[in-house]
Amino acid sequence: ASQPAAAGVTRALSTGPLAAFVVHPERKPVPEVSFQDAEGNSHVLADWRGRVVLVNLWATWCAPCRKEMPQLAELQKRLGSDDFEVVAVSLDRKGAEVAAPFMAEIGADALKLYLDQSGQLLHSLRAVGLPATLLIDRDGKEIGRLVGPAEWASPEAVRLIETAIGEGKAG
Repeated sequence: ASQPAAAGVTRALSTGPLAAFVVHPERKPVPEVSFQDAEGNSHVLADWRGRVVLVNLWATWCAPCRKEMPQLAELQKRLGSDDFEVVAVSLDRKGAEVAAPFMAEIGADALKLYLDQSGQLLHSLRAVGLPATLLIDRDGKEIGRLVGPAEWASPEAVRLIETAIGEGKAG
């Protein structure tokens, strides 16, 4: 029997500001959901296959979402690469009309704007509230999730993401 790699993401990484991050004992594929970018092009999570993705569902009317957005932008600035991207999807019904000015106002220019005006992502990804953040591995499987805001630029968050990026790189 093959042992899971000890270097992978484990519950031990859910500490400090990320104590609420739930690591799944068994990773399941994330449902194929589609959403748009600010230009109206359609995207699916499979577009990021081969990369680690932090999917954040948010809305401008959600105060904790607004508070954590600069942290997500900071995380993208620090770790964004061919191996990792923060994919922040606004669930605002008015779409880019309200989401874009907010992103500009907080200086979150490191993040691309993605939109789901239908709100179907919340349902498909079984997110119970906003913000909801899912960490997805290179194979499109959910490593874990955090419902509620977090300090995504904290050392703990960076360590979690770097560990996820490191999975499957060696060997």
